[in-house]
Amino acid sequence: MVRVLLLGPARQAAGEASCEVDPGTVGAICGVLEERYGAEFAAVLGAARLWVDGRPARASDDVPAGAELSVLPPVSGG
Repeated sequence: MVRVLLLGPARQAAGEASCEVDPGTVGAICGVLEERYGAEFAAVLGAARLWVDGRPARASDDVPAGAELSVLPPVSGG
């Protein structure tokens, strides 16, 4: 399984801080999460950054069993 950490608005939209999903590509896992949590979560996901085991990830990247996928909210600074 892959552990998914949901932070900030992603946590609020999902109603939980983490979950587990089957391994796959980042894009496939995002599809599973959108189905599980609905349109509000999908909107948050569209603006979020995705990291796998502490590194930026693309939709085509594989996420193996035992990995951690983090859904990070957009940040701004000043």
